Amino acid sequence: MSDLKRLFEPIRVGELDLPNRIVMAPLTRSRSDEEGRVPTYAADYYSQRADAGLVITEATNISPGAVGYALTPGIWSDAQVEAWKSVVEAVHDREGRFVLQLWHTGRISHPDLHGGELPGAPSAVKPEGQAFTADGMKDMVTPRAFDTAEIPAILEDYRRAAVNAKEAGFDAVEIHSANNYLLEQFVRDSTNQREDEYGGSLENRLRFPLEVAAAVVEVWGAGRVGIRISPGTTMPGETPIDSEATITYGRYLEHLSSLGLAYTHVMEGLIRESRDWPDEVDGAELRRRAPGAYMANNELDPEAAAELLENREADLVSFGRAYIANPDLVSRIATGAPLAEAPQEYWYGGDATGYSDWPRASEGAAAR
Repeated sequence: MSDLKRLFEPIRVGELDLPNRIVMAPLTRSRSDEEGRVPTYAADYYSQRADAGLVITEATNISPGAVGYALTPGIWSDAQVEAWKSVVEAVHDREGRFVLQLWHTGRISHPDLHGGELPGAPSAVKPEGQAFTADGMKDMVTPRAFDTAEIPAILEDYRRAAVNAKEAGFDAVEIHSANNYLLEQFVRDSTNQREDEYGGSLENRLRFPLEVAAAVVEVWGAGRVGIRISPGTTMPGETPIDSEATITYGRYLEHLSSLGLAYTHVMEGLIRESRDWPDEVDGAELRRRAPGAYMANNELDPEAAAELLENREADLVSFGRAYIANPDLVSRIATGAPLAEAPQEYWYGGDATGYSDWPRASEGAAAR
């Protein structure tokens, strides 16, 4: 059995000193209002979890065109920035380190979320599955392909969102280049069928994601920028894995390393299915190439997480679903207290119930 003490060792990541190696992963909860403002009780939710080494926000839209799910937060407007400020302050009051994740969903969206207009993507390739809209789940559609002339404006959306995150008081930002959303849609040859300078060759497919990373680093400095990737997953959208995934992501990580990013957050294996890498992906090779601290993710339990640290297969580990019902996850792991499980009805949408009202182990029952 692995020594759980490894989870509680301090570590310096970029410019951030972390008291432990446990990270709260981004968790979409769909509690924001129609203007993309986080609710006031988000301050309770995030501050309750502030003893994690890092707390990463739910994925946060960089622009109106980035939205792919109803009731998700944004960081493009002054009102959204103001809403985030009180949340950041609450986390800092508990001496937490708070990271905002920058998000554009690309083709994983629906016209209802864009005033009836088609969502934009690198190419007009239809994703499978449904999108969460204000009127419930609806089948996704074939997106429109961005004109080459539109892409600089999207880059500027990322830059402005990074500036706004700094204005809101966050300690760092994470670039969401995973889960088959916009940046990964540019990377993969299955979703990027462009014939301009942003498509075709591997270097062209990497061009826009690398431009985004460089722009965010220009705002924040590399020591306060991380990136999330998911080379082996097909969801959402039933998106085929890149035909030369190890080469593709190896080159991507090589370029990112030249920027000196603080960490690389990796969805290992197949999301919600297996931590085993598919045949197309050499996970060990990508781990060696990853810039900064290596953060592993994909439904880890504490023992498995500690084993990764012990085997030097990760520097940090992020926990997702376990954080929904366990605001005191760090102390529960430390003391061996049982972990609560949140019914799926509380995962997305609703109010403070099932969100910021979960008791700590010391406060009574560990599960509803």
